[in-house]
Amino acid sequence: MNLHTLLHYLQPYMAFSGINPEISSIENDSRNIVKGSLFICIKGFNVDGHQFAAAAVERGAAAIVSEKEMNLPVPVIVVSNSKRAMAVLAAAFFQQPSKKLHLVGITGTNGKTTVSHLIEKILSDTGKKTGLIGTMYTKIGDKKYEVKNTTPDSLTLQRIFKQMVDEKVTHSVMEVSSHALDEGRIHGCDFSIAVFTNLTQDHLDYHKTMDEYKSAKGLLFSQLGSAFSQVSPKFAVLNIDDAATETYMKATAAHIITYGIDKSADLQAKNIQMNSSGTVFDLLSPFGVHKISIQLIGKFNIYNVLAAIGAGIASNIPIEDIIQSVVHMRGVSGRFETVDAGQDYSIVVDYSHTPDSLKNALIAINQFAQKRVFVVIGCGGDRDRSKRPLMAEVACNYSTDPIFTSDNPRSENPVQILLDMEDGVRGKQYKVIVDRREAIHYAVRSASEGDVILIAGKGHETYQLVGNQILNFDDRVVAKEAIEER
Repeated sequence: MNLHTLLHYLQPYMAFSGINPEISSIENDSRNIVKGSLFICIKGFNVDGHQFAAAAVERGAAAIVSEKEMNLPVPVIVVSNSKRAMAVLAAAFFQQPSKKLHLVGITGTNGKTTVSHLIEKILSDTGKKTGLIGTMYTKIGDKKYEVKNTTPDSLTLQRIFKQMVDEKVTHSVMEVSSHALDEGRIHGCDFSIAVFTNLTQDHLDYHKTMDEYKSAKGLLFSQLGSAFSQVSPKFAVLNIDDAATETYMKATAAHIITYGIDKSADLQAKNIQMNSSGTVFDLLSPFGVHKISIQLIGKFNIYNVLAAIGAGIASNIPIEDIIQSVVHMRGVSGRFETVDAGQDYSIVVDYSHTPDSLKNALIAINQFAQKRVFVVIGCGGDRDRSKRPLMAEVACNYSTDPIFTSDNPRSENPVQILLDMEDGVRGKQYKVIVDRREAIHYAVRSASEGDVILIAGKGHETYQLVGNQILNFDDRVVAKEAIEER
């Protein structure tokens, strides 16, 4: 595609009569430039891409998109917002790939990863070739790729969608973070279905207030558009039990499918029974009443299953096929994952890193724990400090043996993070062990038959971020080491 054609998508009202090179690729990292690349200067939190424009030209860039004038020997297209421009240009360059996919987006504080995997399983079980973009990895067909962010930047997203289309993927599911929505990373993504899980405190280091956080999540639903189509209708799948849903109902013109437990909904779970191996409930829907037995534990997982069922229905999949998929779902790595090495006590590893998700996990555990409940929990550094005392409070209120330890301290002093946690539980009983490995070993040494240990906060992660180091650390591996040592 030549530069003039590409710029027509960006700003057809902006006159540009300079040279018209053929564009071989679009890049926002000067290290990836090849001959004929269009380099987009992005102002990041730590690095300003404008500083690398000259280096990009030296590497072979044919043109530059910038937020300021530059004296360079190639065309420089000045825009008011280069991130917005990148979204438009990327979608155009890769030929609007998301329009060729049945695209499902999931947003919410907790449950995005589990819901995305449930939906992907429902779709693939019915013969669809699927793609998945999320916290753990990007998956195209059967191939998995590492990721840096839950939701990549707009250029990376469009490149991934193009690869999916080229590899004959027809249905794609992705987690959509509040950061991505606020920064416009999903501009240019044509969603068929948007799913809302829940809204609880998180990321206030970024959004500052819960109202800002709620508004960011709501962008996914308002951006579904206002047009009605019989060929490709848009759907919003919303948790009726969450107060934010009322706002999102007003924000979207899409068809709405509600789900819930406590309030009447299009999809409602009733007569719930739980034990240590799974959950049974009656699904009430427009298609009748179906008894469902899932291998997932906890009320929060019922919500996850209901959300996935809603997306399945919106994808025009028969309810019987949807149910067959969810009943065979064994769970997601690091999400309420059990560690079994033959011990007579239980160990659960979970990604719970918000007060609400930690509370939900501990409530689920208390429903089958026979004796003591240990919880090993910390809080991430360089993140929302206001939730630290809340996390500690939940740990003390819903476990018998709370153990506070390091999570990913990043650039912060781990001792200070723990002091912030302790501010919420002065006078209560808990133990502080700064070293996470030692904290897990202590819990395992202390447990007896019938006890349950929850190791929370990191889930599937196989690393620990300490200062500028990335250390190998997997809660599941460390727990097995502790069991064997005991």
